[in-house]
Formats: sequence, C-alpha cells, structure tokens
Amino acid sequence: MKLDILVFGAHPDDAELGAGATIAKEVANGKKVGIVDLTRGELGTRGSAEIRDKEAAAAANILGVAVRENLEFADGFFTNDRQHQLEVIKMIRKYRPETVLCNAIEDRHIDHAKGSKLVSDACFLSGLIKIDTKIDGEDQWQEAWRPKLVHHYIQWKNLEPDFVVDVSEYIDVKVQAIMAYSSQFYDPKSKEPETPISSKNFIDSVVYRSRDLGRMIGIGYGEGFTTERFVAVKSLDSLI
Repeated sequence: MKLDILVFGAHPDDAELGAGATIAKEVANGKKVGIVDLTRGELGTRGSAEIRDKEAAAAANILGVAVRENLEFADGFFTNDRQHQLEVIKMIRKYRPETVLCNAIEDRHIDHAKGSKLVSDACFLSGLIKIDTKIDGEDQWQEAWRPKLVHHYIQWKNLEPDFVVDVSEYIDVKVQAIMAYSSQFYDPKSKEPETPISSKNFIDSVVYRSRDLGRMIGIGYGEGFTTERFVAVKSLDSLI
C-alpha cells in the first residue's frame, strides 16, 4: 500500500496530540494516511502497553487512517543508531509516503526529540540505494524511497511553527481521538496516579493552543508544524 502521508510518533497518542486534526482533514480530503508508533508506551505511569494497544486502534479508527503499526522499540531507551534506523527505513520503503510527519524537534519527553531525529535521519537514509532492507518474512528487497517533505508537529513545548494548517472543521475529531486513550488523559473516576497529561487543564490546553494558532492566522483552529526546509508556494494567492 502506498501512502500519501506517514505519521510517526515515539508513543501511541503522540500523533493524535500533535497532528490529529491534520490527519483527519487529510483523510477527509481523500489522502491515504498511516501511523507508525515507535514504542508501545510501556513506561507510562498510567495504564499498560496492552491497554494502549487497544486505545491506539480505537484512535486510528476515529481518525480514519489506512494503517497503524508499532515497531515496539524500548520506551525511554531506544536510540538513533543503525539498528533502529533500518527498522524505520523499512516502514518508509514499505509505504513510500510523499510526506512524513514526526515528533517535535525539542520537547519535555526525551523520546520526542530522539524520535524526531531518528525518523528524520531515516528519511534521508531511505533514499540511498546501497542500503539493503527487506520486510521480515519476505524475500524481495525493498526499493529506495525518500519522502519529499518531512515536517515536525509541536507537542508539550510551545515551539514557534513554520506553518499552520487550518483544522477548524476537525478539532472535535482530534479531541475524540485523544480521549480514546482513556487510561492516559482526564478521567475524574480514575484511581491511577496523576500525571502532567491527566488533568482537565491539559486537554483544555491542547484545544486552546489550536484556537490560539487559529487566531494568529485568522481562522478558527490550527495545528502548527516546523519544517526542515523552506516552505515553497506556487503563488502568493495560495496562502490563506
């Protein structure tokens, strides 16, 4: 299956928090979108890896993505080395996306910046024909593939975006997808320990940031991204 957009997240729920509304919008516009989680989030204070597997599947269904996979790297301890790069390359070559979205370049959680650089490096390496890869259990060698664009969504820290996507019609879908992770986010009935993301204030802040980015560009809600190269437009009137 060839995808238009492949979204990577260090943990299940990263893609939803950072780019959930953009994913839903692109799917609604007919694009084929997939998500690859690097870890199962097994070190999370609340819930378990098994619970998060089910939550990730539910969130993927809400967003309407074509596929979701998990590379099962070690939460908190994966590194940007050859072994991990090759596994990410296999996913890029398997789905051959034109655009890749991945973690924030800088953030509170150490896995976010690590995941960001790992995926970015793998996107470049994936285009080198002398790197041989094949999917486990298959005989055919994969062809080299390099995505045209690599963008980074914004997570805990309020990084300054290079561009903002108008997601005014999809903010509710984003929130629904986030709340599919009921073990992780606000639940007044939960008996589990409180975490920085389990408060109602955190969910409110996700929506507020989107509203504030929308305010800055004159629309209802927006999601911001940073880029690895200049953003090119065909004409001035292609900007909103």
